[in-house]
Amino acid sequence: MLGTTAERAVAAPGPTRVQASQALVVLLTVHRAHRAPDGSSRQIELVAPQRPITGAPTTLPVLSRTIGAHGIRWLLVMLPGRPNGSSGWIAQQGTRPLLTPWRILVDLNARGVSVYRDGHLLKTFRAVIGKPSTPTPTGRFFVEETVKMPAGQAGGPFALALNARSNVLEEFEGGPGQVAIHGSDELDARLGTAASFGCIRLADASVDWLSHRIAPGTPVTISRG
Repeated sequence: MLGTTAERAVAAPGPTRVQASQALVVLLTVHRAHRAPDGSSRQIELVAPQRPITGAPTTLPVLSRTIGAHGIRWLLVMLPGRPNGSSGWIAQQGTRPLLTPWRILVDLNARGVSVYRDGHLLKTFRAVIGKPSTPTPTGRFFVEETVKMPAGQAGGPFALALNARSNVLEEFEGGPGQVAIHGSDELDARLGTAASFGCIRLADASVDWLSHRIAPGTPVTISRG
């Protein structure tokens, strides 16, 4: 999951108004994600401060903030891994705030990817999406890490690994069924088709453009228009 065709303009997916920026948080230490902003509430996930493929700092979108008992500041963040759409509360201590002006919208019906900066549309790319038997999952996601692929590896030259996971494949080629936006090296499906195992394939020039601009934590919305 994780032949080049020239990119073509496509209709911008999703809403016409796009949020200009997104608050993020970089984890400096291991964090326990809880069901509620209370250290005694059920633990959902233990989140490492680095991503498993590249070792990049874990960077999570912030959905909400609150102050709990004893003045502890809590952040509601999107979480990596299964199930899709997971969120949890982490303590603000041991984090660093960040802001991104970037946002990616994927329209599965239009088979296109639109890239926004500060709420303004910058680029649209034609894409390959998941085939009917292994569809691309829909929802609100984020970029976990950007991976530079070895020369000759399928899906290169870059992959933006998302926190999205396949709803069909629990495992794929030794990995956790992780969905990515990646290139088309060694893959011959035509852009604008539904032919992948769930990932979103772009022309190499398109994913190269993204890889030099899109950092971990960037929100990615995948919808059917």
